[in-house]
Amino acid sequence: MQRLTGIGVSPGVVSGRAVVLMQRAQVLRYRVAPERIADELARLDQSRLRSRQQLQDIRARIGRRRGPELAALFDAQLLMLDDPMLVPRAEALVRDTLVNAEWAVQQVFDEFSAIFDEIADPYLRERKGDVADLVGRLKMNLRQDVSSPRDLLSALEEASVLIADELTPSLVAQVDWTKVRGFATDAGSRTYHTAILARSLEVPAVVGLHCAVDRIQPGQMVVIDGTENAIIIDPDAKTLALAERASADHRPARHGEGDRRRPAATADGVRITLDANIEFADDLAHARYAGAEGIGLYRSEFLLTSHRALPTEDQQYEIYRRMLEGMAPGTVTVRTFDVDEDQMARRSTDPALGGSWISEEERGSRQGLRGLRLSLTRPELFRTQLRALLRAARHGSLRIMFPFVSGVEQVRSARQLVSEAAADLQARGIVVPHVPIGVMIEIPAAAYTADLLAREVDFFTIGTNDLIQYCLAVDRADERVSRLYEPLHPAILRVILTVRRAATRARIPVSLCGEMASDPALLTLLVGLGLTEFSMTPGAIGVAKQVLSELRSDDLRALARRVLRLPTVDEIEQELLAALGRYSIR
Repeated sequence: MQRLTGIGVSPGVVSGRAVVLMQRAQVLRYRVAPERIADELARLDQSRLRSRQQLQDIRARIGRRRGPELAALFDAQLLMLDDPMLVPRAEALVRDTLVNAEWAVQQVFDEFSAIFDEIADPYLRERKGDVADLVGRLKMNLRQDVSSPRDLLSALEEASVLIADELTPSLVAQVDWTKVRGFATDAGSRTYHTAILARSLEVPAVVGLHCAVDRIQPGQMVVIDGTENAIIIDPDAKTLALAERASADHRPARHGEGDRRRPAATADGVRITLDANIEFADDLAHARYAGAEGIGLYRSEFLLTSHRALPTEDQQYEIYRRMLEGMAPGTVTVRTFDVDEDQMARRSTDPALGGSWISEEERGSRQGLRGLRLSLTRPELFRTQLRALLRAARHGSLRIMFPFVSGVEQVRSARQLVSEAAADLQARGIVVPHVPIGVMIEIPAAAYTADLLAREVDFFTIGTNDLIQYCLAVDRADERVSRLYEPLHPAILRVILTVRRAATRARIPVSLCGEMASDPALLTLLVGLGLTEFSMTPGAIGVAKQVLSELRSDDLRALARRVLRLPTVDEIEQELLAALGRYSIR
């Protein structure tokens, strides 16, 4: 039995088997029940087969277009798939240590990395990049049937506790707390936003442990005591019995069907619209179950990961149609492909394009020829998507949104292509209804010309993830500066207010999506800034409704006025947390 002392931020005592999440490495490590090991090994084998087929398709295409010399570059990765030190080694880890396949693959890569780092020959050392690319492909294919961390966590068969290096509020908000009893993190403090959320959810939590993820193995029994500021690893029978008794006396209230379907509103009746962000059409059911009124952001670029060839107009049409019918009468906002030139050339799973997919976070750090800019240089690809969208518009309420816009000229060019796509369909005898066209405000240039852009479009969506990083010149994926990525920076709050005011003056709707919307503490401040439409991860919707229902809009407006006068992030955060404590979030 081992005791680690931290900071109890939400009282209560719970026990359960540990699920270990390395948020910084984007890897979830959990114990797999012995009877499910065969299924886990099958997932790994399917990933290997999909990866092999993708690499063979890429090699064939490169060979036809660029010659056998360049095609041979992929031979090394194909050989690695058969190396006993890679997939067979991962299979052994799954069998012997009862861990999930994703973690096993990551462990194998870490072992390879250590070997390559010791090699003196520069050429051989550079082959680490081939291993990294192949491991990334294997992990991507393992995730093919899993769309979110919630999906992984909800698959757990026993009561668990979550042990993490750090937890974002948006992830905490989407965890299924009927399966996960409590959490502990290495990072954090009493004023941690995640701590506020834990207290609101009545989930026992301890933060600031510093070394928990290194000392706890998946499946180990752990007691989390938020009252006594500690966690206990491998508790004895007496300690475990006391924890179980305390846990039985402290069960947080669960939201029923009526709560999920109830529209969001503040305590004084100000109506708030909460939509969902989704990446795959199959996420629609989860969004509806969570209580989303619509889809505020469908990331259509993920269509490129689910087809071995570029999706045709008909294939896209069927997906968009099913989404619109499935979400009716709610609105579905589809963001046109947000990929960059590198992804289009070699990072998609499409054999005509090559390469492996990369994370939303890494994609967000890329600049240059991306989003609408890239779509305008690929007019045929863009028209195909636009035709599919306009055809589907007859089946529900659709909005089309252009990403990564920096100027009016791009919007006008894109709208011209929309008109051409509509004309193509009308020539085929297809009636095209009116479809609102909007833009994501995620680049400072767009934010500071929001009044000009508002004359050209029907709606705005503020994309805070990119807007924050570009405004503050911070790459979220760079550990050296990622701590400077701060949503509460005075500049960010003022930019958001500027965009909201421009939309209000132009009488067009404006919504906000991104991590800020999924953080209940920040959500309350955004309502105070005058925003009433948000799009967030589906699992965060229930908590957002609960938090908003406890607060008055006039209090939040007063809070926003005070915050806008403060010069530093620390002062803003202190004011925000003090205000939420004075109101009703406990």
